[in-house]
Amino acid sequence: MKRLDWNALDAGARADALARPRPLADRERAAEVSRLIAIVRADGDVAVRALTRRFDGVELGDSRVPPEAFDEAEAMLDADLKAAIDASRERIRRFHEAQRAALVEVETAPGLRCARLVVPVSRVGLYVPAGTAPLPSTALMLGVPAELAGCEEVVLCTPPRPDGRCDPAVLYAARRCGITRVHAIGGVQAIAAMAYGTESVPKCDKLFGPGNAWVTEAKQQVALDPAGAAIDMPAGPSEVLVVADAGANPAFVAADLLSQAEHGRDSQVVLLSDSAALIDAVLAEIDRQLAVLPRREVASEALAESRAILVGSIDEALAISNDYAPEHLILAVAEPRRWLPQVRNAGSVFLGALTPESLGDYTSGTNHVLPTHGHARAWSGLSLASFQKTITVQEASAEGLRAVGPDAMAMARAEGLVAHERAVSIRLEALAGGAA
Repeated sequence: MKRLDWNALDAGARADALARPRPLADRERAAEVSRLIAIVRADGDVAVRALTRRFDGVELGDSRVPPEAFDEAEAMLDADLKAAIDASRERIRRFHEAQRAALVEVETAPGLRCARLVVPVSRVGLYVPAGTAPLPSTALMLGVPAELAGCEEVVLCTPPRPDGRCDPAVLYAARRCGITRVHAIGGVQAIAAMAYGTESVPKCDKLFGPGNAWVTEAKQQVALDPAGAAIDMPAGPSEVLVVADAGANPAFVAADLLSQAEHGRDSQVVLLSDSAALIDAVLAEIDRQLAVLPRREVASEALAESRAILVGSIDEALAISNDYAPEHLILAVAEPRRWLPQVRNAGSVFLGALTPESLGDYTSGTNHVLPTHGHARAWSGLSLASFQKTITVQEASAEGLRAVGPDAMAMARAEGLVAHERAVSIRLEALAGGAA
């Protein structure tokens, strides 16, 4: 982890300090993803089976998980894990249920009523990664709001294990969210199958879920294609930024940084502190804790592209954080709520010494599918609204048309749109003549 002094850096060095790790072979990956998507579009299930054999080393028959597999998964899971999944699902449900939007209906002029209806996205595709580790938590984060939104059909894809089965914890979490259509498909082929449909995988209207650089690229490509599918957000490699003052616990901060570094080799962690002594203590703790981690090789590679930066003040740290726009922001400072109003760009914020980012990953109730790579400047994390869309409605009476019609006609004339003007005037003329 590189140690830097922010106020000793020029503008270029500061930009470099906040740069995310650049994915290798961007253009080559984009071209290969495009090719794989085209293959799935052309050959459907045949292509999915071939790509699963190539990338996962698994020979698929029917990719859809049979009903008995859900029963087997539930039977083999440890009771404590099932209880944890159930409890986490309830907290996630409670938080997302509180997000329900009320019907909006307003009379904008006498005789003119405008409303906004909230309706679910009809068919959604959920992607649950299982590359370096299975993620039943992601099945909950996607499945709970999809269920609450009332989506008519939910399709979940997750990569198969070497034995061709899906992770039992993922299946259990999916079932607890009412999901019965699960396909043992991963990677680009899963995204392509859900975006365009195959003989066995329904075409979905919108795709959700995080993934590696290949999955992220595939999601972005299908979102740009009118024949493809919308997506939730750009969600790439995981990241965390910790703002810590001199009173922070170095062991806690190190553990938080390592919890994200172990996600993947392309993850990034950043520490900002106004205390050189705290930075030194955290770096020593990282070395100590890293030595006993089973995923220390993965975490070590992520740490090589990570930063520990000395800043002049906590105010300066928060300004830097807003520029970086982290997926996860931890405020390991005294009176963390005092600083919260200064946060402008972050996917999710964790306040104080006793709130590790792990709580948000699993069980606090907030959603862990969040914008990464600086996209938190404009994007929000997943919510109930992500699975819904709004439709506006308006209805004018004779009084309403007389009240606002002339304004519409004047604006249409200004824009040179005569047919627009005529659509109003013909009705006003009919009202004047008693024909309407």
